[in-house]
Amino acid sequence: MDYPHLFAPLDLGFTTLPNRVLMGSMHTGLEDRAKDYDKLAHYFADRARGGVGLMVTGGIAPNIEGWLKPFGGRLAMPWHVARHRKLTAATHAEGGRICMQILHGGRYSYHPLQVSASKIKSPITPFSPRALSARGVERTIKDFVGCAKLAQDAGYDGVEIMGSEGYLINQFVAARTNTRIDEWGGSAENRMRFPIEIVRRTRAAVGPNFIIIYRLSMLDLVDNAQSWDEIVQLAKAIEAAGATIINTGIGWHEARVPTIVTSVPRGAFVAVTRKLKGEVGLPLITTNRINMPEVAERILARGDADMVSMARPLLADAEWVNKARAGKADRINTCIACNQACLDHVFENKHASCLVNPRACHETELVIKPATSRKRYAVIGAGPAGLAAATTLGQRGHAVTLFDQADTIGGQFNMAKRIPGKEEFHETLRYFGNHIKDTGVELRLGTRADVALLKAAGFDAVIIATGVTPRTLKISGSDHPKVLSYLDVLRDNKPVGLRVAVIGAGGIGFDVAEFLVENAPSPTTDIDRWTKEWGVDLALEHRGGLVPAKPEAPEREVFLLQRSEGRLGARLNKTSGWVHRATLKAKKVKMISSVNYERIDDAGLHITIDGKLQLLAVDQVVVCAGQEPNRTLADELIAAGIATHVIGGADVAAELDAKRAIEQGTKLAAVL
Repeated sequence: MDYPHLFAPLDLGFTTLPNRVLMGSMHTGLEDRAKDYDKLAHYFADRARGGVGLMVTGGIAPNIEGWLKPFGGRLAMPWHVARHRKLTAATHAEGGRICMQILHGGRYSYHPLQVSASKIKSPITPFSPRALSARGVERTIKDFVGCAKLAQDAGYDGVEIMGSEGYLINQFVAARTNTRIDEWGGSAENRMRFPIEIVRRTRAAVGPNFIIIYRLSMLDLVDNAQSWDEIVQLAKAIEAAGATIINTGIGWHEARVPTIVTSVPRGAFVAVTRKLKGEVGLPLITTNRINMPEVAERILARGDADMVSMARPLLADAEWVNKARAGKADRINTCIACNQACLDHVFENKHASCLVNPRACHETELVIKPATSRKRYAVIGAGPAGLAAATTLGQRGHAVTLFDQADTIGGQFNMAKRIPGKEEFHETLRYFGNHIKDTGVELRLGTRADVALLKAAGFDAVIIATGVTPRTLKISGSDHPKVLSYLDVLRDNKPVGLRVAVIGAGGIGFDVAEFLVENAPSPTTDIDRWTKEWGVDLALEHRGGLVPAKPEAPEREVFLLQRSEGRLGARLNKTSGWVHRATLKAKKVKMISSVNYERIDDAGLHITIDGKLQLLAVDQVVVCAGQEPNRTLADELIAAGIATHVIGGADVAAELDAKRAIEQGTKLAAVL
C-alpha cells in the first residue's frame, strides 16, 4: 500500500475507524431546508462510498439564537430528527460513519437575535449581540446537550462540538470577546467553563459509546486571544470531560491572516497540532490545506497527528480515498482551494459546489448517464470548458476528438498556474491529462481545426471552446514597444522592466500584479517564508499566534490602475479577494482608481486623475483591460450548417471564469 499510515485503522475504544481521513465540516447550504435533505443524503452517500473514514456535517445550530442565518439548519425539536435520519441512513447503507457538527454562531450569526459572551460587535456582521445572562448561559448549554441527544436519536455516530473559528464557544474562551465578571468570565478558568460544561454534560447524556469530537481553536490569529498555556489547559479539561477526539481549529473569520485559500502552503498549520501531541492522550486531527495523499501520509508518518481533516478536497473528488487506496493518486481531482464555488456560494446564499467538480452538492441534478446512442463529437479548445466537455462526453461513451492548436492542454490555466499562490492549477491539468486517457478522448494537439477539416470528418456536432482574445487598448501609443498584453507576460515570457503600470484591475490585473512583484519561487510553497510574510507564530509564543508581518521586498515597483471609481478589486471573490488586496498592499503596489489613460510614449504612461495630468515613468505598460469571445470558428461553422455549441470564454468573456466554463462544459456534455 502506498499510504500505510493513512489507511491504518484508528481504535477509539468502543469503535474503530477504517482509516485516518476525516471529511471535515463544511456548510453547503443544503442543511438549511428540510426539502434539500434528500440531496444532502446523496452527497454524503457518495463520499461514504468513496471510502472516507468519518464524516462531519455542516454546522447545525442547537437553538434559534445560534442560527448562522435566519431559518438555517437547526436540530432542537423531535420533529427535526426525521430529516437527519435520511443522512445517517444513506451514509450507513454505504458503510460510512457520520457525526453532526453542533455550531452556535454567537456574534457571527447573521441575524438580529444573535448572542455572545459579551456585547461586543463582530467586524464581519452588521448586528450587535446581546450578552447572555447567567441563566442564558445555562439554557444554551442545555440546548447543546439536547441537540447532541437528538443527533444520537437520528442515528449519527457522534457529534462535533464547534469550539473554534470565532464562533460562540470561542467567544467565551477568549478575553477578546469575553469581558464578563461572573463565573463565566474573568479568569481563564472561568472562561473555559462554558465548553467544559458542554462536553461534560453531553457525555453524561449520550453515554460512553458515542463519538464526541471537540473542535479546539489552537491558533486564533487575532489579538487578545488565548495563550498556548490556556489552549493546553482547555485541551486537558476537554479530555477529562469526556471528548473522544480533538480536532484542530485554525483562525477566526475576522483574522487578517488567510488560512484556507490557495496561497496558503499545504499543511501550513500542522506544527500547531504537533505541539499539542503528548499534552493529551486523545487522538488529534490536523487540518487546513491538506489536499493530496502524499501530504496526509507525510503528516501521519511523522506522528504530527492521528487523523487528517479534509473538507473541500472531498467536494472536488468524492472518490479521493478509494483512489488513494488503489494507488491512483494521479487520478484524484484535486481541490485547488479557490473557494469560488464552495465558500463564495455559501456567502451568497447559494448551494455550495466546486469549481473543478460542478456535480458536488448537485449529485441528483447533474447526473452523468451512459449515452443511449454513441455519437461523434469534436471539441475545439483544450481549456477548462473544452476539457470538461470532452471528458464528460467520453465518460458517457461518445466518440470524442479534442483539438487544440497549442502543444499542451490547459488554455488559460497554463497562465493561471504561474501566478504565485495558484500553483495548484498544475494539479487540475494533471487530472484532466489523465482523465482524457481514461475516458477514451482522442487528443490532437498542435492542430488548427477549420471548417474544411471538421466538415470532412463528419462529426455529429462541434463544441466550440476557443476561449478569448485580449481586448486592445485604444489610446495614443498603444502600439509602443513598452506595451505588453497579459499574454506576452504570462504565456510568452517577454521581459518586463523594474517599473510597471498594469492597466485593468480585474482578476487578471491582480494576477499579473502579483506575478510581477513576487519573488520566485513564491513563499506560497514554503511554510517558513509564508509565516514571516503574514506574521504567524507557529511556536505560539505570542497570544493568538500573531507577530508583526515581515513581507519580502517586491521584485518590481508596480502601479495597478482602473478607470472606474472605488476600491480596486471590489469584484473579486469575497473569501479570497481581501487576500489579494492585502498581498499587493504588503508588496507596496500603488492601487489607483478613477484613471483616464491619455497616451504612452518613451517617457512612460501619461494619465489624468481628478483633472490633473500625471506621468508614470514606467518601463512597461501591461494591458489587462478585458477580453473578447473568440467566436470566429463558431460563426463559420454555423454559416456552413454544422451543428455547433459554444461554451466557456467563447460564449461569455466578461472575466475569465473557470468555474462557469467547467460547469457549462459539463452540463452541456451531460445532455448531448
